[in-house]
Amino acid sequence: MLIALTGGIGSGKSTVAKRWVALGATEIDADILAREVVEPGSIGLAQVTRLFGNGILDKDGSLDRAKLAKEVFTSDENRTALQEILHPLIQSRAQKKIAGLTGVIIYTIPLFVETNSPLIFDRVVTISAPASVRIARLVSNRNMASTEAQARISSQATDEQREKVSDTVIDSNCSLQELQSRADATYASFTK
Repeated sequence: MLIALTGGIGSGKSTVAKRWVALGATEIDADILAREVVEPGSIGLAQVTRLFGNGILDKDGSLDRAKLAKEVFTSDENRTALQEILHPLIQSRAQKKIAGLTGVIIYTIPLFVETNSPLIFDRVVTISAPASVRIARLVSNRNMASTEAQARISSQATDEQREKVSDTVIDSNCSLQELQSRADATYASFTK
């Protein structure tokens, strides 16, 4: 069973994914794949560097994600151009990783709405929380400035857009214990 797990930055996707892995699922995380496709020597990094220049690289030739973020999260045009490079590479890698896996497979994909993934999902689950809660989480847990957190949230699809294409919505504006309980109940529905 292939489950798309989506939600905006700071929504609680990672918490739910970890819980489901503890319950026996296998997770494939699009954010990890996004890092893999721009590793030094990769086609992805070459294409991104061609688009944004060598100023986005560290001294060792690896991608400086903070420098790239400054280019991308301040320009819709730059973000779209980057997504046009990365999304096909990420999707191809995801398809290869999913092939041959069995059981409950969780594909954690923050940009589910934005990417038009070619994968066929048995269920789509969205983790939702108000923007104010997500900003507070990003400020406290990731040391982001509130303006940067707001810019990241604004660059993604809205919770309403995600919820519209979802089979299940988990509200994460609750205690950790309650979120885990909600995650457990949803996971149980996968294995019935």
